[in-house]
Amino acid sequence: MKKIYSKSNSEKLLATIIRKSDIEDYRKDLSPDNEFIQVSARKFDDLISVAPHKHLYVDRKLNRTQEAWIIIEGKAKAEIFDLNDSHLNDEILCSGDCIVLFRGGHSLQVLEKNTVMYEIKNGPYFGKTNDKIDI
Repeated sequence: MKKIYSKSNSEKLLATIIRKSDIEDYRKDLSPDNEFIQVSARKFDDLISVAPHKHLYVDRKLNRTQEAWIIIEGKAKAEIFDLNDSHLNDEILCSGDCIVLFRGGHSLQVLEKNTVMYEIKNGPYFGKTNDKIDI
């Protein structure tokens, strides 16, 4: 698992990436407990069962949108931008890879035709003019 931190504030986690090949048979949390979006990965070598459950209503206060991209098939490039909008680095994501974006900026470039991905964000979404700004 790779963690990408801000260069301007080394305590600020910008993104976490896990490669499909790094997923093991125990839960690996990609998100620290204090982040709005919680993502984990696990490979199940054995048959298991999770007891029926539901989550309690908890009043949460959010001040930013965070997202995760999971590449189902194909290849894409994620550009990562620091807190001050400067370009930090590029990451190539392949089938089975996941990136969780906590803060800073980002862009996506699809590198192979027929690439399929999931994009997951916390909501609600207030539309482009109210929820995001171009860098």
